Amino acid sequence: MVSSVQNVAIDCADAYELARFWSEVTGCPMDPEARPGDEETQVLLPQGPLLYFNQVPEPKSVKNRLHLCLRPETSREEEIDRLLGLGASFVTDRRGPDGMGWAVLADPEGNEFCVLRGEAERAATTP
Repeated sequence: MVSSVQNVAIDCADAYELARFWSEVTGCPMDPEARPGDEETQVLLPQGPLLYFNQVPEPKSVKNRLHLCLRPETSREEEIDRLLGLGASFVTDRRGPDGMGWAVLADPEGNEFCVLRGEAERAATTP
């Protein structure tokens, strides 16, 4: 017997607003019953675990030990620009001169996540 991953839980100060941000990032819907002020809600991903947002009283204080890595449908650079426009902030650059690597961004509550190269970029550099 094994266990399956039901959701990825993300502690936050405002569950509804952070779920709204991640709904825009992923293009996936929030729970249809979610309302502003809800202490918990989720983003319904089509495959894999849900993104579950849980309101907690304490603020984020250190670097995440677990984070999401995004593989964009477009180029990494286009996706970084789009995410910054949605309210993300740039944390650190792990991109190499050869096009490899990733960029680290943070959501509006400071949770770090990575933006990887898009599939077309990966295919262009795969021998």
